[in-house]
Amino acid sequence: MLLVAAFALTAGGVTALGVNTLVKGMDSLLPDARRISTFNRPGTVTILSADGEVLQKLGPATREKVAPGQMPELVKEAFIASEDRRFYQHKGVDPTGIARAMLRNLSRGSVEEGASTITQQLARTVFLSQDRTLIRKLKEAALAGKLERQLSKQQILEQYLNYVYLGSSAYGVADAAWIYFSKTPDELTLPEAALIAGLPPAPSVYSPLVNPDLARQRRSVVLQRMEQAGFIDSGELADAQATPIQLKPALPKYWNSRAPFFTGWVAQELPKVLSSEQLEVGGLTIRSSLNLAWQEEGQKVINASAYGGLEGALVTVEPGTGLVRAMVGGKDFGKSQFNRATQALRSPGSTFKLFVYLAALKAGMKPETTILDAKRCFAGYCPKNFGDRYLGRVSLATALQNSLNIVAVSLLQQVGFDKVIATAQSLGITRELGRFYPMALGAYEQTVLDMTTAYAAVINRGVFVPATPFEEISGPNGELLWSRRIDGDKGRRAVDSNIADAMVWMLQRVVTGGTGGAASLRNRPVAGKTGTSEGARDLWFIGGIPQLTTGIWLGYDNNRKTKSDSGSAAAAWGRYMAVVVKDLPVRQFPPKPVLTGTFKPTKPAKSTAQPGRPSNLPTPGEDRSQPEPAQLPPPTDRESDLPALPDLPEEPPQSLPPRGRESGAGPEPTPARPAPRRPAPAPAPTQPPPVAPPPTVNPSFPVAPPPVAPPPVAPPAPVAPPPVP
Repeated sequence: MLLVAAFALTAGGVTALGVNTLVKGMDSLLPDARRISTFNRPGTVTILSADGEVLQKLGPATREKVAPGQMPELVKEAFIASEDRRFYQHKGVDPTGIARAMLRNLSRGSVEEGASTITQQLARTVFLSQDRTLIRKLKEAALAGKLERQLSKQQILEQYLNYVYLGSSAYGVADAAWIYFSKTPDELTLPEAALIAGLPPAPSVYSPLVNPDLARQRRSVVLQRMEQAGFIDSGELADAQATPIQLKPALPKYWNSRAPFFTGWVAQELPKVLSSEQLEVGGLTIRSSLNLAWQEEGQKVINASAYGGLEGALVTVEPGTGLVRAMVGGKDFGKSQFNRATQALRSPGSTFKLFVYLAALKAGMKPETTILDAKRCFAGYCPKNFGDRYLGRVSLATALQNSLNIVAVSLLQQVGFDKVIATAQSLGITRELGRFYPMALGAYEQTVLDMTTAYAAVINRGVFVPATPFEEISGPNGELLWSRRIDGDKGRRAVDSNIADAMVWMLQRVVTGGTGGAASLRNRPVAGKTGTSEGARDLWFIGGIPQLTTGIWLGYDNNRKTKSDSGSAAAAWGRYMAVVVKDLPVRQFPPKPVLTGTFKPTKPAKSTAQPGRPSNLPTPGEDRSQPEPAQLPPPTDRESDLPALPDLPEEPPQSLPPRGRESGAGPEPTPARPAPRRPAPAPAPTQPPPVAPPPTVNPSFPVAPPPVAPPPVAPPAPVAPPPVP
């Protein structure tokens, strides 16, 4: 007997060990059930803000989940009664349920009851396809067993209720409650919970938005099963059966983007960092650079500043990383999906002088170097200062502070076209620049994003970092596909740090005592530049503090005159940044460096006038928000150190003109645009500005505008520039 008992125990132990080894071996071949917590369906894209808030969800995504432990009991009971009444008794597969379903379906002559448990349905949703094959069913059963061993019943049920497809783009109970009834799951009544619980067998057929009569019949079946399971009594059953279906449909949450101009740009930039295969598979989670609070503030400022038919754009860039923290492409995305921050090509006016002055400093000039400011022509091109007033010999710093046109064009002549063009290109300006003197005054159109990124590089002490909307991108299984810290552009030296610091010192004077006074911030250093094009058609201010650079543009889409000045853009910048910087520490720019270079003038460029063309160009102008000449610093006839930069005032200098149109200031002349390479028709009065073509987007990537918005406007046609001699 002892021998028999010992043999039985040994055999039992060996059998148990063998079964356990077999189960572990099978489990090792199956996916880890704990991956469910990071599950994303193929083809979905979730875009998050920098702090993790959802900006938009595209594709077959669960747009809102119920937190663990928060799923209402009524909802759980309705789904258990409808889909798996023995859920708490089986181990993933229910033989009793299979037999019951077979008998019922045979007796009725049709398939009226399924045999898949909730655990099996969850395994199929997350890990398998919907193919009806024996191999898939075997895998499903094996996975269901592993889910039961790795997760609790509560976890399985909650995950199922968060992922099950319930028709009409509803993935999960929270989505369904919102889409059908505009409610949260805990607000659902018994009839509403039963209706939703009846959808899984045929979501598109039973959807109350598609077939309300079938939905009501299916609801009745679920209610009867809930009574049979003891979840409700006969009185509750009767009351629920008599309740009419009262729908209150709503769009899925996060269907519309919370920052549509920005997320549209994200879609355009994705092919630059991911392969076409990764885009086709989808299941992406993108943690973007956007600061949602700053974005909302930027939209408020643009809407308030672009009065009437005016439009506007705003971009905020972090200089050291290139991360775009805010992007506003217009006043109303619902009316126009045209992104004026990335697609609109506008004359940058005097903001383009940044590249001219940088090239001069790189060539050996200093902020103290003096230039003659007097009326003159350059190879037949005769620019004018604002008000047709001239100051004699002035330093570079004073000329930039007061945005003197003659000095900017004179610098271009002395430094040479090639050096100015090379400087602009090193700072991310990719559009072709022609060798014409009006280039110094902003004749070649640029985007707000490109110009802001260039200024950010100068504030970053000369290191250019391309603008990016991405922090991290994760794949369908939570794996890291791309990270800015690992894969992102680390930047490159574009300008020597001493040159960049000298330029920033000069730009600070523009704000403390020049044309950009409306952009000053209380107790903070600000460096920036105003810009205005012909007839004040384009109003700019681009500037920053050490931590952030922001560019603002205001104007009409049809390119008509604004009857305003760049002071309005500077004031809008100041209102926006005053809110943004509240939580940022006060930091100082580097001190003014001592430059030791020696300048050798470039041989003056020959005239590029074409034979038979008129020799006079439209007269360029400058920012009408500059101080009166009597308030300008006195000119100097020699190179000497300028006085130290004054302490930043708490309020804009009182000597600066008020915001808006100056008294007696006429329409501002423009920097002339270069001649087109091929004939172009004259622009119509309502013709919009030219558009930069967006990067190609993989057609399989789901980035269509929200369905509630009007169709996108057609890209505007280019505006033909005036002829050039």
